[in-house]
Amino acid sequence: MNMKKIDTKKLLGKILVPVLIAATLILIWIVKTHPTSTPIDEQTGIVTDFALEATSIDLDILKEYNLPIIIDFGADSCIPCKEMAPVLKTLNAEMQGKAIIKFVDVWKNGDAAKDFPIQVIPTQVFINDDGTPYVPRDDMEIKFDMYTYSDTGEHAFTVHQGGLTEAEMRAILIDMGVVE
Repeated sequence: MNMKKIDTKKLLGKILVPVLIAATLILIWIVKTHPTSTPIDEQTGIVTDFALEATSIDLDILKEYNLPIIIDFGADSCIPCKEMAPVLKTLNAEMQGKAIIKFVDVWKNGDAAKDFPIQVIPTQVFINDDGTPYVPRDDMEIKFDMYTYSDTGEHAFTVHQGGLTEAEMRAILIDMGVVE
């Protein structure tokens, strides 16, 4: 029997070099094709999670920013909603990085409201920066409805039904801890 001595260094080089090249190419492909964690609107330059108009709401993603959240569920053709539109637009622009203010047209995007207690429009949902439902101070002159989970009794949502003025929205934001 004729046996050859195997040179392990050469064998290792023949195997290791192609594996490293393949791993490098795969890593480059992943980095180039993987989206960033905070998508940015190319036209406005605003993080899309902070954009006013939304077709869906992912509370888990919004809560990761650790900012107070106000979501207004309404419709473009609802009169009280139209009255609130300039207020929402102004506050959304002013509060970038301080609070998240969203608007969902429920007539166009009905599924976006399915996880929220929406009975009339407009309805606003308020969430604190720690992800818990907002609890207004006792002397707040705005009427809020508190919803709890039926199985645990835990506070689930704080909402306001109907339109809000800019002054009322600012008072709520201040009560939520936002510094103007």
